[in-house]
Amino acid sequence: MAWSTRFLTAVAFLAVGVVFAPDVLGSGPESPAAAVSAAKLCHLLAFATAWGAALWVTFIGGIIMFKYLPRHQFGNLQRKMFPAYFMVVSVCAAVSVAAFAYLHPWRSASSIERYQLGFLLSALGFDLSNLLVFTPMTIEMMKKRHKIERELNIGQEVGGAKNKEAAKTNPQLAAMNKKFGMIHGFSSLANITAFGSLAMHSWYLAGKLHF
Repeated sequence: MAWSTRFLTAVAFLAVGVVFAPDVLGSGPESPAAAVSAAKLCHLLAFATAWGAALWVTFIGGIIMFKYLPRHQFGNLQRKMFPAYFMVVSVCAAVSVAAFAYLHPWRSASSIERYQLGFLLSALGFDLSNLLVFTPMTIEMMKKRHKIERELNIGQEVGGAKNKEAAKTNPQLAAMNKKFGMIHGFSSLANITAFGSLAMHSWYLAGKLHF
């Protein structure tokens, strides 16, 4: 995914550039109406995509797969899905940051708007930390744990009961479980924090709707 990483890096730099140098793109209250409408559309679509993807993966899809797939099959699927998931939500968060900063330049933004930009930047930061740090580490740990489990003829069952039993008599597996649990915990915390930041922004957007 080298090409996508480079693309994301470019989008992230664009987002940060819009935040700290909005005049370069001519943002502000006197911006052309077409540019403002385009920025609003980009922000709405990118935010909705990130919010929907995070909601599905975190609270629905991942839980269902864990409950019904053999554990190694579930892990191998996650190994392919999570980099793509964090790439999508990171790009969407970066677009949301850039569009929101374009519409609300920092120097003229209200305190509420600055807080919202902070929430969006928080979501971007935590999604990037997962994409570039925690997910690669988790995948590497998972590969090593799967290797140990295959040697013990476990991993094809649904759930983790056999792993816990085997770890009681296998120090190597117990140590690997501890490392995997720690890194996976950081990844989960970053993911839920990013989701919470998006949730705060959804409350802000809901207050702007008029039916």
